[in-house]
Amino acid sequence: MRCSNIQIKRFYRRHPVRLGLMILLLGGFVLPGLSMADDLSTCMTVQMEQASDSTTMGELRALCAKQTGGETSASQDNQPAVVDDRLKKDKENVLQPFTLMAHKPNYFLLGAYNKAGYNAELYQEQFDDPSLEFDDTESQFQISIKVPLAVDVFNSFDIYAAYSNRSFWQLYNSDISRPFRETNHEPEAWVQFTPGWEIFGFQNSANSFGVVHQSNGRGGVLSRSWNRVYASFIFQRGNFALGFKPWIRISEDVEDDDNPDITDYLGHYELRAGYKWREHVFSAMSRNYLESGFDRGAVELGWSFPLWNYPYLKGYIQYFGGYGESLIDYNQRVNRIGIGISLTDWL
Repeated sequence: MRCSNIQIKRFYRRHPVRLGLMILLLGGFVLPGLSMADDLSTCMTVQMEQASDSTTMGELRALCAKQTGGETSASQDNQPAVVDDRLKKDKENVLQPFTLMAHKPNYFLLGAYNKAGYNAELYQEQFDDPSLEFDDTESQFQISIKVPLAVDVFNSFDIYAAYSNRSFWQLYNSDISRPFRETNHEPEAWVQFTPGWEIFGFQNSANSFGVVHQSNGRGGVLSRSWNRVYASFIFQRGNFALGFKPWIRISEDVEDDDNPDITDYLGHYELRAGYKWREHVFSAMSRNYLESGFDRGAVELGWSFPLWNYPYLKGYIQYFGGYGESLIDYNQRVNRIGIGISLTDWL
């Protein structure tokens, strides 16, 4: 038997406590504590009194779950997994004019402290200034955007291009006029598929094949650059995402190669994982540990978190340990932690 919304309202007015209990049971909540249940029940009863006769119970559940910070099992079932949600948002905006989409995370670290310190010898040689020294604390930021070149080619794949800029700014070093110590430019282009295959309980949400150039735009002893072809395989399960990105370096002439041993430090692949819990995003990257025998690897850990109810920025903490933080320091060990703000996440 199916009850109308008018009948439910009448039942509510006669038996408010009974209906409150029914709301919790029918909603299928896994309750971490009674406080969330109380908040949700209060919200549902208030909304029941105010809602129009055309409003469904599902709509009320979704509204109150959002307001109280809870999630119903129904909303979880209907809600896309984290990678699918990101791909859906890309699809919605891909053909909008005057729109630039986020590629990698966009963030600004107000303070980033490197316990190992930054080596200034190459800069001293380049500028013939033996007194030049760098602070251990600086600011760092990343700007990363992408644009579509072609969408739904043969109803099978999309083609994208992107540009990422990672800058290392000696903001607090007034002795040398607060210069940018290093800036890495990374243009790339790739073909992207969304197969949706199921593998060991994970969904293979997106695969890419592309080419990328990375350089620091410097000359002399400071010059660094390399080119790669790569593949990227993204898997997801609920709020957890896992990425595997292998690459092959495109060889250069010996006389033109500024960093012939860069793959000894950055390896030939990268593993990245991300987990989204409410508005918090936790990420981890591992590179070159197994390949180098745990000698020249790198790990990066990130956590973005809400700043009160402000919808446009999030707090961000990032740790990096190992080699390859920047091109100029690809062969220098870094042990750095930074805190700042995030505009966009991986998820």
